[in-house]
Amino acid sequence: MRKLRPKALVDITFESKNGRVDSFISLKNRINFSYKSNFYSKIPFKAMVQGIFLVGAVIFLIFGSVTAPTTSTLAANESANAQAERAELEAQLKELEDQIDQYEGQIQSYQKQGKSLKGEISNLGNKIDKLKLQVRAINLTLSQLDRKIDETNYQITTTVKSIDSNKESLGELIRTLYHSGQLSTMEILLKNPKISDFFDDLNSITLLQNSIQEAIGKITNLQNQLVDQKEQLSLARADAATMKEFQEAQRVESEKIRVQKDQLIKVTKAQEDKYQVLLKETKKTAAEIRSRIFQLLGGGELTFEKAYELAKMASDATGVDAAFILAVLDRESALGKNVGRCTYQQAMHPTRDVPPFLEITKELGLNPETMSVSCANSDGAYGGAMGPAQFIPSTWIAYKDRIAKATGKNPPSPWGNVEAFTATGLYLSDAMSGCNNLYTNQSSRERCAAAKYYAGGRWKNFLWTYGEATVTRANKFRDDIATITGN
Repeated sequence: MRKLRPKALVDITFESKNGRVDSFISLKNRINFSYKSNFYSKIPFKAMVQGIFLVGAVIFLIFGSVTAPTTSTLAANESANAQAERAELEAQLKELEDQIDQYEGQIQSYQKQGKSLKGEISNLGNKIDKLKLQVRAINLTLSQLDRKIDETNYQITTTVKSIDSNKESLGELIRTLYHSGQLSTMEILLKNPKISDFFDDLNSITLLQNSIQEAIGKITNLQNQLVDQKEQLSLARADAATMKEFQEAQRVESEKIRVQKDQLIKVTKAQEDKYQVLLKETKKTAAEIRSRIFQLLGGGELTFEKAYELAKMASDATGVDAAFILAVLDRESALGKNVGRCTYQQAMHPTRDVPPFLEITKELGLNPETMSVSCANSDGAYGGAMGPAQFIPSTWIAYKDRIAKATGKNPPSPWGNVEAFTATGLYLSDAMSGCNNLYTNQSSRERCAAAKYYAGGRWKNFLWTYGEATVTRANKFRDDIATITGN
């Protein structure tokens, strides 16, 4: 061990009374041991107390309870921070979801108003079209009435002319009849020596009287009929004209109302568009917060966008809805974050799953001793599920060829995201086929398929626990996907 040496030597010098510096000048006694009476009076107690206090402080700092942060302390702090961030994000998400509900309510209200207004406008349009047709019909009626009135006027004029033209003949007949009426029967007899001529003249006078009476009656009746007809046609035309004015007024008023409602539709549509924009922005923010919560809850290295991309690939390959695939994988392993903490010796069924597990790891060039699988359940059921999809080895072997064909990866790995997402889609597709025969509602089918994914033959016991939770989660994912894709 190397001895410590001083880095520099400095003379200790003292200044005498006369100002001369001398290193060897005699010093004044600091403590006089020869005089007992002065011993206690000359000990510097204050300096000693200060020194003791200083030493104690140094010892406390060196050996006290202050310790440096350890890894576990940092992890605990980090976990606490994550929990605090998650709680804050969930509170924000709740506010946003409430806001989304309000916006959707407003949009539905405006849409309902718009539909109502459109319905009213459609009815008004039909009413206006009907009124237009009625006005056209009345115009035709008026034209017909005008024509009939003109015809009646013509007939009246013709009749009057006929009466005028026959006035002279009638006058002559009347005069002849008058003169004939002045003759007595004896005079007529004396004028006609022959008895036959007497009777001929007498019959002629009678016939003439009858003809005159008949002609006068016909002309009078015809004239009266024509006058009555003209009056009736005039009244009918006046009624039709009044109806036309009323219907035209209704048409004009309906047009005004339609214009007003068109303006209301534009205002309603503008308000609806405004809330649609707010809704879209709020949903986008909510999706971003859900994505962050998703990571905090175990999404790990997979962002929501990446997880959706993988689910979309699996959906295209299997026909199962991407949101439903995401929901199942989220329930199973938090999309690959929680793939188990046990070894195959601890958790797997020894005869059913251990041999295929060893075959899978050997084919992939993996060390089976270091691959984590799910632990056994508390109810005693075997574990051993592998990777994000949480397939047990025997099930993976059954789907292996179909997974390889769908992904192009042969051999497929249960721990690979692409293969795991595809495997989930294939299994759900098979489960859904059986559920389609049992349920007609899509949510019920998904609930059934999710329960089968989780519990196999005991799926009915988990319809309203695992199955319902998965369907609810899938609906949330659908909202987020719609926000991300804009569809």
